[in-house]
Amino acid sequence: MCLAVPGRVEEIVEKSGILMGKVNFGGIVKDVCLAYVPEIAIGDYTIVHVGFALTRIDEESALKTLEAFSKMGLLEEEFGASEEAAS
Repeated sequence: MCLAVPGRVEEIVEKSGILMGKVNFGGIVKDVCLAYVPEIAIGDYTIVHVGFALTRIDEESALKTLEAFSKMGLLEEEFGASEEAAS
């Protein structure tokens, strides 16, 4: 399954002219392309699909969705059990 998952932006960098960031998905941190949301800031929540942030969303919606996905086991399914967890 391929979901659009909400995550919290923890770091923003520019790599070869492309806006990139570290995004935390309920404890799983991934590198994400932020080029489609240049207004995004550290601490903001975004919806990510196949490694691309698509839009900003509010924290309440993001946390509710992450909780629901976690309860259904969809985060593990989407990211795999071997992914590096945030400390």
